[in-house]
Amino acid sequence: MRIEELSSPERALWEAFPRGGSVDLTTGNPVFDDPSDADRWTADRVVRAEVIVALLLGAQDAEPGEIAAVRLTGARITGTLNLGHAEVTVPLALTGCSFDESPHLYWASMRSMHILRCRLPGLVASGTTVEGHLWLEGSHVSGGLWLDGAHITGILNLSGVHLLNPGGDALLGDRLAVDANVYCDQGFTADGEVRLPGARIGGQLIFRGARLRNPSGSALYASRLDVAANVFCDGGFSANGAVRLRGARVGGYLSLVGAVLNHPDRTALNADDLAVETDVYCSDGFDAKGLVSFAGARIGGQLSLRGGRISNAGGIALSCQRLQADDVLLRPAEPIEGLVDYSYAKISRLRDDPATWPAGLQLDGLSYDAIDPPLRAQERLNWLRRDTDGYQPQPYERLAETYRSIGLDAEGRTVLLAKQRDRRAGLTTPSKAWGFVQDVTVGYGYRPFRATTWLLVLLAIGTVVFSFRRPPVLDDGQRPHFNAFFYTLDLLLPIGSLGQEIAYSPAGVYQWVANLLVAAGLVLGLTVAAGVTRVLSRE
Repeated sequence: MRIEELSSPERALWEAFPRGGSVDLTTGNPVFDDPSDADRWTADRVVRAEVIVALLLGAQDAEPGEIAAVRLTGARITGTLNLGHAEVTVPLALTGCSFDESPHLYWASMRSMHILRCRLPGLVASGTTVEGHLWLEGSHVSGGLWLDGAHITGILNLSGVHLLNPGGDALLGDRLAVDANVYCDQGFTADGEVRLPGARIGGQLIFRGARLRNPSGSALYASRLDVAANVFCDGGFSANGAVRLRGARVGGYLSLVGAVLNHPDRTALNADDLAVETDVYCSDGFDAKGLVSFAGARIGGQLSLRGGRISNAGGIALSCQRLQADDVLLRPAEPIEGLVDYSYAKISRLRDDPATWPAGLQLDGLSYDAIDPPLRAQERLNWLRRDTDGYQPQPYERLAETYRSIGLDAEGRTVLLAKQRDRRAGLTTPSKAWGFVQDVTVGYGYRPFRATTWLLVLLAIGTVVFSFRRPPVLDDGQRPHFNAFFYTLDLLLPIGSLGQEIAYSPAGVYQWVANLLVAAGLVLGLTVAAGVTRVLSRE
């Protein structure tokens, strides 16, 4: 390229390049310098993309002792900035520029690249390697920002960037690798899908205050994302469409404090099989319309839903199925609208609030070491009975074991008694009858003092009845002196003998009384044995 073929702004850029000088083509009036009005800019602000490409690929050498660079502000760049597969050894810094066509940087090797407050119809940087930072701060990109397979050794700064590609990929970052932080904050917006599946980030991922929109699908698709430090989707973060973090790994904590997720009747947050080293905060204003799922997630610290809101009427609103967490704080601002699924979750400490219990739960297989507040057994039973699957033995046994572990044995027995009563509702009629007898007599073995009470009542009745009419002696042989108390006791005892029952034989109505006492003693003995056996087997 010959210098005499260059326009005035191109010549200025050509001459500034060897020493890394800046060329500013702005007027100083913010209204006229807005890249959105580039169609009205005059020819003295137009620079051909091929001139920039020529400089970046070595058409000019750096001056001795200087670092060559392309530094251009306020230009309208025409043509295609095509650096596909190129090796660029100098920095590129474009500020407040407007591109007529999408730059093509696919599989290029670049130095630090700054494209600030620019307007682009798209940017293709698939497979690009950037030795240093990639800054697109404040830029507007329509038609898609493609960074799939790219590797950035420094920071990726998308602060204040506006991505516009409705119904398509606003950001294509599949398998993107960034060694430092990724900033998508300070007014970052995306209309279209933000894709980061399989991406690796060596620092923090910051979506603080970002607004994502893709109502027909995923607003943020980041399955298998790997972030070495923290992930921030808070500070006014909103997503109209699903947020998908399935199988993602977070080396620090995940903050969704105050986030607003909107995907009614569908999945608002899919964090299935998520692995978080410390905590997950869906709290303090967190509001999700649609399913929030942590099925199979592993959280090293706390999962907090304190002060949050979740609604998915008619379906599962919160899934903690197979969740593993040290602490779950389920104290939302109001009762969750929809079902909460805890089935087969393993939680060290479960904390909730009776005032915000959901109407429906699934608790089978749920394991926890402690529950806060423990409450009285009758109150916790109301929690268990919200299980929409009906009677399941495991939740009762787990709750009873928790009571026993903190020394509340009586509350544990109350839970196990309630378990037998609730189980009885699903039995056959004969089994129900036998269960009712065990319940009334000894409380299925969990109320053993009832047996003593029944024994004393029957003993008193028999003593009074046989005091009025002594049964006749069976024969004329030597017999013990009749005693109504011991005679009644002999009738009640199913085993052994005090010598009274075999010596005397009542007749008429008294025979019926004696037979009823014998039958009652037999039933009482069997139920006591069954109840004691059950209790001992649980111990």
